[in-house]
Amino acid sequence: MTTSRPVLTLVGGPTAILEYAGIRLLTDPTFDAPGDYPSGAVTLHKLTGPALTADEVGGIDVVLLSHDQHPDNLDAAGRAFLPRAGAVLSTPTASARIPGVHGLEAWQTSTVGDVEITAVPALHGPEGAEELSGPVTGFVLRAPDQPVVYVSGDNASPALVADIVDCVGPVDIAVLFTGAANVGRFGDSDLTLNARTAVEAARALGEAVIVPVHAEGWHHFSETRERLEREFAYAGLADRLLVPAAGVPLAL
Repeated sequence: MTTSRPVLTLVGGPTAILEYAGIRLLTDPTFDAPGDYPSGAVTLHKLTGPALTADEVGGIDVVLLSHDQHPDNLDAAGRAFLPRAGAVLSTPTASARIPGVHGLEAWQTSTVGDVEITAVPALHGPEGAEELSGPVTGFVLRAPDQPVVYVSGDNASPALVADIVDCVGPVDIAVLFTGAANVGRFGDSDLTLNARTAVEAARALGEAVIVPVHAEGWHHFSETRERLEREFAYAGLADRLLVPAAGVPLAL
């Protein structure tokens, strides 16, 4: 199989440009400067701004929006960016709230160019978290003569990752939202993968290259990327972990 390697450029937090099979995709747009985001009983604190502005990102064919209800995944500048994209794929609830967003149920597929984009399940916290955290989706990308790419979204469940692999088959590249996000809503249970559960997810993903994002820039990330790197090293998986530097294109 002849492939051109996908390229990922981390913008910051969950936001990354993915150049894949001739199209440019953007995950969870967040372009605001650092600041505070009050939301009910929880205030999120953004600590670092994006490595690239919305204008510097350039043209985007598809936005992969895991969910719209939390500002660390879609902030004010990110919302303003959405109409620039050729298509925005997200959850059905996001499509009901935001004009122009195409909602996909789990296992539904949308095609853009040569790329098939399939929505896959995600759980934003422990079992039963949906009532408080709301629905979230991940995505699997396929294209002729290209590696299969999984984008987890804000998923905290390694068991769901294993289920996804059982359904879609081998994954070559996995972009995992990590950082052990925790605002105290579910006690010590995290809202995204932590270092330990990211290792579990990596094992479920077979030989996939693991690219961690959403691991820095916000106060509610309770683990560092250095902890993640150590955990993968101790698990004997260091050679499968590719950690992107913000603003620097990374060939996958």
